Amino acid sequence: MPSSTTPTLRQQRLGAELRKLRDRAGLSTTAAASLLGVNQSRISNIEAGRYAVGADRVRTMACNYTCADTRLVDELAAMTGGRTRGWWEEYREILVPGLLDLAELEHHAADLRIASVVHMPGLLQTTQHARTIFSEAIPPLAGYEVEHRVSFRIKRQAVLYGDQPIPLTVVLHEAALRMGFGGPETTREQLDHLIEMSEHDHITILVIPFGGGTFPGSGQPIVYAHGPVPQLDTVQLDTDHGCEFIDAEAKLVMYRSVLDRMESCALEPAKSRNLIHDIAQDT
Repeated sequence: MPSSTTPTLRQQRLGAELRKLRDRAGLSTTAAASLLGVNQSRISNIEAGRYAVGADRVRTMACNYTCADTRLVDELAAMTGGRTRGWWEEYREILVPGLLDLAELEHHAADLRIASVVHMPGLLQTTQHARTIFSEAIPPLAGYEVEHRVSFRIKRQAVLYGDQPIPLTVVLHEAALRMGFGGPETTREQLDHLIEMSEHDHITILVIPFGGGTFPGSGQPIVYAHGPVPQLDTVQLDTDHGCEFIDAEAKLVMYRSVLDRMESCALEPAKSRNLIHDIAQDT
Protein backbone atom coordinates (compact mmCIF):
# COMPACT_ATOMS: atom_id res chain seq x y z
CA MET A 1 0.00 0.00 0.00
CA PRO A 2 1.21 3.57 -0.60
CA SER A 3 3.06 5.64 1.93
CA SER A 4 1.62 8.85 3.38
CA THR A 5 3.78 11.86 4.14
CA THR A 6 0.96 13.45 6.16
CA PRO A 7 -0.74 10.63 8.11
CA THR A 8 -4.01 11.38 9.83
CA LEU A 9 -4.50 11.00 13.57
CA ARG A 10 -6.30 7.70 12.93
CA GLN A 11 -3.40 6.34 10.88
CA GLN A 12 -0.92 7.47 13.52
CA ARG A 13 -3.00 5.84 16.25
CA LEU A 14 -3.11 2.51 14.41
CA GLY A 15 0.67 2.59 14.09
CA ALA A 16 1.07 3.52 17.76
CA GLU A 17 -1.13 0.62 18.87
CA LEU A 18 0.86 -1.80 16.73
CA ARG A 19 4.03 -0.46 18.32
CA LYS A 20 2.55 -1.06 21.79
CA LEU A 21 1.76 -4.67 20.85
CA ARG A 22 5.32 -5.16 19.57
CA ASP A 23 6.82 -3.63 22.71
CA ARG A 24 4.69 -5.87 24.94
CA ALA A 25 5.91 -8.86 22.96
CA GLY A 26 9.49 -7.79 23.63
CA LEU A 27 10.37 -7.64 19.94
CA SER A 28 12.66 -5.15 18.24
CA THR A 29 11.66 -3.60 14.92
CA THR A 30 14.29 -5.80 13.28
CA ALA A 31 12.80 -8.97 14.78
CA ALA A 32 9.27 -7.88 13.88
CA ALA A 33 10.37 -7.18 10.31
CA SER A 34 11.95 -10.62 10.04
CA LEU A 35 8.74 -12.31 11.19
CA LEU A 36 6.71 -10.31 8.67
CA GLY A 37 9.20 -10.77 5.82
CA VAL A 38 9.87 -7.07 5.28
CA ASN A 39 12.75 -4.71 6.04
CA GLN A 40 13.04 -2.84 9.32
CA SER A 41 12.15 0.53 7.77
CA ARG A 42 8.75 -0.83 6.72
CA ILE A 43 7.89 -1.62 10.35
CA SER A 44 9.05 1.85 11.42
CA ASN A 45 6.93 3.51 8.72
CA ILE A 46 3.86 1.45 9.62
CA GLU A 47 4.23 2.37 13.29
CA ALA A 48 4.60 6.05 12.40
CA GLY A 49 1.43 5.92 10.31
CA ARG A 50 3.40 6.81 7.17
CA TYR A 51 2.60 3.54 5.41
CA ALA A 52 -0.97 2.32 4.95
CA VAL A 53 -1.34 -1.29 6.03
CA GLY A 54 -4.08 -3.80 5.20
CA ALA A 55 -6.35 -5.66 7.62
CA ASP A 56 -4.77 -9.05 6.89
CA ARG A 57 -1.31 -7.69 7.61
CA VAL A 58 -2.50 -6.17 10.90
CA ARG A 59 -3.88 -9.55 11.93
CA THR A 60 -0.59 -11.21 10.99
CA MET A 61 1.37 -8.66 13.01
CA ALA A 62 -0.94 -9.15 16.01
CA CYS A 63 -0.42 -12.90 15.75
CA ASN A 64 3.36 -12.41 15.57
CA TYR A 65 3.08 -10.27 18.70
CA THR A 66 1.02 -12.98 20.47
CA CYS A 67 -1.94 -10.62 21.03
CA ALA A 68 -4.90 -12.71 22.24
CA ASP A 69 -7.36 -9.79 22.51
CA THR A 70 -9.49 -10.64 19.48
CA ARG A 71 -11.77 -7.63 19.85
CA LEU A 72 -8.83 -5.24 19.90
CA VAL A 73 -7.36 -6.95 16.84
CA ASP A 74 -10.69 -6.68 15.03
CA GLU A 75 -10.91 -2.96 15.76
CA LEU A 76 -7.31 -2.38 14.69
CA ALA A 77 -8.05 -4.21 11.44
CA ALA A 78 -11.06 -1.94 10.93
CA MET A 79 -8.74 1.10 11.13
CA THR A 80 -6.65 0.01 8.15
CA GLY A 81 -6.44 1.40 4.66
CA GLY A 82 -5.62 4.82 3.31
CA ARG A 83 -6.92 8.18 4.38
CA THR A 84 -10.65 8.25 5.13
CA ARG A 85 -12.42 10.45 2.58
CA GLY A 86 -14.69 12.09 5.13
CA TRP A 87 -16.32 15.47 4.61
CA TRP A 88 -13.48 17.09 6.57
CA GLU A 89 -11.07 16.39 3.69
CA GLU A 90 -12.67 19.32 1.87
CA TYR A 91 -10.93 21.58 4.41
CA ARG A 92 -7.46 19.99 4.24
CA GLU A 93 -5.85 22.92 2.40
CA ILE A 94 -7.88 25.47 4.36
CA LEU A 95 -7.64 24.58 8.07
CA VAL A 96 -4.87 23.26 10.29
CA PRO A 97 -4.59 19.43 10.33
CA GLY A 98 -5.45 19.19 14.04
CA LEU A 99 -8.99 20.39 13.39
CA LEU A 100 -9.48 17.75 10.70
CA ASP A 101 -8.13 15.11 13.09
CA LEU A 102 -10.69 16.23 15.68
CA ALA A 103 -13.55 15.85 13.19
CA GLU A 104 -12.30 12.37 12.25
CA LEU A 105 -11.97 11.45 15.93
CA GLU A 106 -15.56 12.52 16.65
CA HIS A 107 -16.81 10.69 13.56
CA HIS A 108 -15.36 7.36 14.72
CA ALA A 109 -16.05 7.74 18.46
CA ALA A 110 -18.37 5.32 20.23
CA ASP A 111 -19.43 8.14 22.55
CA LEU A 112 -18.13 11.50 23.73
CA ARG A 113 -17.65 13.18 27.10
CA ILE A 114 -16.87 16.90 27.19
CA ALA A 115 -16.10 19.25 30.07
CA SER A 116 -15.81 23.02 29.74
CA VAL A 117 -15.69 25.80 32.32
CA VAL A 118 -15.70 28.97 30.22
CA HIS A 119 -16.58 28.13 26.62
CA MET A 120 -19.50 26.36 24.99
CA PRO A 121 -18.41 23.06 23.43
CA GLY A 122 -18.09 23.35 19.67
CA LEU A 123 -20.56 20.51 19.12
CA LEU A 124 -23.27 22.55 20.87
CA GLN A 125 -22.52 26.04 19.55
CA THR A 126 -24.94 27.99 17.39
CA THR A 127 -23.71 29.50 14.15
CA GLN A 128 -23.69 33.03 15.54
CA HIS A 129 -21.95 32.01 18.77
CA ALA A 130 -19.23 30.26 16.75
CA ARG A 131 -18.87 33.30 14.48
CA THR A 132 -18.45 35.54 17.53
CA ILE A 133 -15.70 33.32 18.95
CA PHE A 134 -13.74 33.13 15.70
CA SER A 135 -14.12 36.86 15.08
CA GLU A 136 -12.11 37.49 18.27
CA ALA A 137 -9.21 35.20 17.34
CA ILE A 138 -5.63 36.37 17.81
CA PRO A 139 -4.09 37.01 15.36
CA PRO A 140 -7.25 38.26 13.65
CA LEU A 141 -8.80 36.10 10.93
CA ALA A 142 -9.98 37.44 7.59
CA GLY A 143 -13.72 37.33 7.02
CA TYR A 144 -13.53 34.30 4.73
CA GLU A 145 -11.33 32.46 7.27
CA VAL A 146 -13.93 33.06 9.97
CA GLU A 147 -16.64 31.63 7.73
CA HIS A 148 -14.54 28.57 6.87
CA ARG A 149 -14.12 27.83 10.57
CA VAL A 150 -17.79 28.43 11.31
CA SER A 151 -18.96 26.10 8.56
CA PHE A 152 -16.47 23.44 9.67
CA ARG A 153 -17.66 23.66 13.29
CA ILE A 154 -21.32 23.36 12.31
CA LYS A 155 -20.62 20.39 10.02
CA ARG A 156 -18.90 18.60 12.92
CA GLN A 157 -22.24 18.63 14.72
CA ALA A 158 -23.66 16.10 12.24
CA VAL A 159 -22.44 13.32 14.58
CA LEU A 160 -25.27 14.31 16.95
CA TYR A 161 -27.98 13.75 14.34
CA GLY A 162 -29.12 10.98 12.00
CA ASP A 163 -30.20 7.40 12.62
CA GLN A 164 -27.24 6.55 14.89
CA PRO A 165 -26.19 9.75 16.69
CA ILE A 166 -23.20 9.56 19.00
CA PRO A 167 -24.09 9.66 22.72
CA LEU A 168 -22.78 12.88 24.25
CA THR A 169 -22.34 13.91 27.87
CA VAL A 170 -21.33 17.52 28.54
CA VAL A 171 -20.33 19.08 31.87
CA LEU A 172 -20.57 22.88 31.83
CA HIS A 173 -19.78 25.30 34.58
CA GLU A 174 -22.34 28.05 35.19
CA ALA A 175 -19.63 30.52 34.17
CA ALA A 176 -19.87 29.27 30.57
CA LEU A 177 -23.60 30.01 30.58
CA ARG A 178 -23.12 33.59 31.77
CA MET A 179 -20.20 34.73 29.59
CA GLY A 180 -22.49 36.64 27.26
CA PHE A 181 -20.42 36.19 24.11
CA GLY A 182 -21.96 38.15 21.24
CA GLY A 183 -24.44 40.11 23.36
CA PRO A 184 -27.90 39.30 24.77
CA GLU A 185 -29.53 38.08 21.55
CA THR A 186 -26.70 35.68 20.66
CA THR A 187 -26.52 34.50 24.26
CA ARG A 188 -30.25 33.78 24.51
CA GLU A 189 -30.18 31.91 21.21
CA GLN A 190 -27.23 29.84 22.44
CA LEU A 191 -28.88 29.01 25.78
CA ASP A 192 -32.17 28.11 24.09
CA HIS A 193 -30.20 25.81 21.78
CA LEU A 194 -28.61 24.12 24.80
CA ILE A 195 -32.03 23.51 26.33
CA GLU A 196 -33.31 22.05 23.06
CA MET A 197 -30.30 19.77 22.66
CA SER A 198 -30.54 18.59 26.28
CA GLU A 199 -33.97 17.17 25.52
CA HIS A 200 -32.53 14.59 23.10
CA ASP A 201 -32.24 11.14 24.65
CA HIS A 202 -28.62 10.68 23.57
CA ILE A 203 -27.44 14.06 24.93
CA THR A 204 -26.88 14.76 28.63
CA ILE A 205 -25.97 18.28 29.77
CA LEU A 206 -24.85 18.71 33.38
CA VAL A 207 -24.19 22.10 34.94
CA ILE A 208 -21.86 22.83 37.86
CA PRO A 209 -23.45 25.85 39.56
CA PHE A 210 -21.63 28.68 41.25
CA GLY A 211 -21.22 27.57 44.84
CA GLY A 212 -21.06 23.96 43.75
CA GLY A 213 -17.71 23.46 45.41
CA THR A 214 -14.26 22.69 44.09
CA PHE A 215 -13.56 20.35 41.22
CA PRO A 216 -10.40 19.21 39.41
CA GLY A 217 -9.10 20.77 36.24
CA SER A 218 -7.80 24.20 35.30
CA GLY A 219 -10.67 25.21 33.08
CA GLN A 220 -9.12 23.75 29.95
CA PRO A 221 -11.81 22.13 27.77
CA ILE A 222 -11.58 18.33 27.74
CA VAL A 223 -12.97 16.02 25.07
CA TYR A 224 -12.88 12.32 25.92
CA ALA A 225 -13.66 10.15 22.90
CA HIS A 226 -14.44 6.55 23.80
CA GLY A 227 -13.19 4.14 21.17
CA PRO A 228 -14.84 0.81 20.28
CA VAL A 229 -12.51 -0.76 22.87
CA PRO A 230 -10.95 1.02 25.89
CA GLN A 231 -7.45 0.74 24.44
CA LEU A 232 -8.51 3.08 21.63
CA ASP A 233 -9.89 5.89 23.80
CA THR A 234 -8.48 9.37 23.10
CA VAL A 235 -8.46 12.69 24.97
CA GLN A 236 -8.38 15.95 23.02
CA LEU A 237 -7.37 19.22 24.66
CA ASP A 238 -7.62 22.73 23.24
CA THR A 239 -4.42 24.73 23.60
CA ASP A 240 -3.24 28.13 22.35
CA HIS A 241 -1.13 26.33 19.74
CA GLY A 242 -3.86 23.97 18.52
CA CYS A 243 -5.33 20.57 19.29
CA GLU A 244 -3.46 18.13 21.52
CA PHE A 245 -4.35 14.42 21.43
CA ILE A 246 -3.54 12.05 24.28
CA ASP A 247 -3.75 8.25 24.34
CA ALA A 248 -1.28 7.17 27.06
CA GLU A 249 -3.10 4.75 29.36
CA ALA A 250 -2.16 6.50 32.62
CA LYS A 251 -3.36 9.87 31.32
CA LEU A 252 -6.62 8.37 30.04
CA VAL A 253 -7.26 7.03 33.54
CA MET A 254 -6.51 10.47 35.00
CA TYR A 255 -8.86 12.29 32.63
CA ARG A 256 -11.65 9.77 33.23
CA SER A 257 -11.26 10.50 36.94
CA VAL A 258 -11.37 14.26 36.31
CA LEU A 259 -14.56 13.93 34.27
CA ASP A 260 -16.14 11.60 36.85
CA ARG A 261 -15.39 14.11 39.59
CA MET A 262 -16.77 17.04 37.58
CA GLU A 263 -19.95 15.13 36.79
CA SER A 264 -20.39 14.33 40.48
CA CYS A 265 -20.23 18.07 41.27
CA ALA A 266 -22.87 18.95 38.69
CA LEU A 267 -26.64 19.20 38.98
CA GLU A 268 -28.71 16.36 37.59
CA PRO A 269 -29.95 16.81 33.99
CA ALA A 270 -33.41 18.21 34.83
CA LYS A 271 -32.05 20.72 37.34
CA SER A 272 -29.28 21.65 34.91
CA ARG A 273 -31.87 22.35 32.22
CA ASN A 274 -33.87 24.49 34.63
CA LEU A 275 -30.79 26.52 35.52
CA ILE A 276 -29.99 27.11 31.83
CA HIS A 277 -33.61 28.21 31.32
CA ASP A 278 -33.46 30.63 34.26
CA ILE A 279 -30.24 32.20 32.99
CA ALA A 280 -31.72 32.54 29.50
CA GLN A 281 -34.75 34.30 30.94
CA ASP A 282 -32.54 36.75 32.81
CA THR A 283 -30.38 37.53 29.77
